[in-house]
This record gives sequence, C-alpha cells and structure tokens, in this order.
Amino acid sequence: MLTRSDLAVTRVRHPLKFRLLQVTRVEPLTPHLIRVTFTGDDLHDFESASFDDHIKVFFPAPGADKPVLPEAGPNGPVFPEDQPRPVARDFTPRRYDRAARELDIEFAMHEAGPAATWAAQAKVGQYLGVGGPRGSLVIPTGFDWHLLIGDETALPAIARRLQELPAGTRVAAVLEVADPSARIEFDTQAELHAVWSYRSDSPYRGDALLQAVRETYLPDGEGYVWAAGESATMRAVRYHLYTERGVDKSRIRAASYWKQGAAAVHENLDD
Repeated sequence: MLTRSDLAVTRVRHPLKFRLLQVTRVEPLTPHLIRVTFTGDDLHDFESASFDDHIKVFFPAPGADKPVLPEAGPNGPVFPEDQPRPVARDFTPRRYDRAARELDIEFAMHEAGPAATWAAQAKVGQYLGVGGPRGSLVIPTGFDWHLLIGDETALPAIARRLQELPAGTRVAAVLEVADPSARIEFDTQAELHAVWSYRSDSPYRGDALLQAVRETYLPDGEGYVWAAGESATMRAVRYHLYTERGVDKSRIRAASYWKQGAAAVHENLDD
C-alpha cells in the first residue's frame, strides 16, 4: 500500500517509571463514567504522546492505605518478594497538566471488578499507583478522515482524540453504551459526526455497535480507523472493515480493552 510520509504511524518509547499519586477530585460524568483527578510530585516528568496510550493502575490491597509498587528493573517491573502483588488494570491517561501536576483517569462502571469497585468509593486523599506509559503509538492527525469506534471503556481515549484533532478534521465516532444516560458531550473543533447505539436496544452485546459500523459511510481518500472495546466485538468490527469495506489492515488500529468472562485483558488485535 502506497502511503504519504506525513501519514506514517510512529512509535515513541518512554522510560518506565512508577508513581504514587493522590486523589484531588472525583467527578461523576454519567452514571456509567467517573473521572478521578490525581496529583503528585512524581508527575513532573510524566509523558503521554498519544490518546492511544495506556498506563497500568495499581490498587491498594483491602485495608491498605497505599498500593504496593514495583521498581523498574532491567527487564521490566520488579515487585517486592515479601508482599503480594497488587491488583492492576490498564487505563487511558485522559488529561495531563504538567504545570499543575495533575492526571485525569476516567473509570467505566460497565462491569463489576476491582477498578469499578474502587472508583465507586473514590475519595479525595486516597492513593493509587501508576506505571507507564511505556510507549506511545502516534497516529497523525492529517488523514483525510478518521473513524473512532468503541464502548464505554474507549470513551476516554476517543474524547481525548477528539479534543486533540485540529479544527475542520473530518471524523466519525461510532459508540455503543448501555443506554442514553451513558452519553457524554465531546469537546472538539473537528467536524464530528457521532453515532450512538445502545445495548438496551439489542439482545446481544456488540450487535448494535457492529450494525452501526456497517451503516457508517466511509469517504474517499486516506483514512484511519481506531477501535477499542470488548474483544469479540472489536474482532468482528475489524474483520468487517477490511473484508467488506476494503480498509487496509495497516489503517486499522483495533484493541481489546476487555473480554467478556475474563479479567485484566488488554491486547492489540492483529494477524
């Protein structure tokens, strides 16, 4: 596939670092999404070069005030041998303010689990640990069009991407959430066409999203698709796009942010 050099997707590596952060604000955005703002001196050199980044969030053990954090070793994280490993999950850095040393993380309340349980009781003054991001996949903004696809777990990344896209950028966002109460407003200067689908309207998870993607118009020109959400749904979306819509696989970034019936799944979907 011939591509313009200014549309090359690039990877940027960051030094691995683990940070202890403290809650400064808790803001419910919808009944299904909670934004928590953290601060800490460790944020002075935090780096997040892409909306697609993910950080590892470490939760305190039951009854503990702070999480056990690893150290960065030559081959990755090294955990203390005399303590159990903390529960950890992957999240998107929604907003980072270096001057204020603030980091926003948004928690989707779509499934029962340690992250949703913690977010539901989050209070100012509590602590979490954060590791990474270890790297960034930088997707240029200069494509002729962009298509963003996801469920509640992808909303923070999609919202960040829409906020960062230049004025006039042509972009469609196809989203599946529980019901209309889970919708959020996007802050963007892009020319956005948003399509919301609801699981409450469909007997099977993912059907509404896949159908909405099938009905989405794809313009001519160089485009890029980013999709994230439940594993089986994202695989079906990706398969549809390259087999039935003719989108080159190199122009699709699809990720499993979670998997029905499994815990702590986060993986990129490719051949």
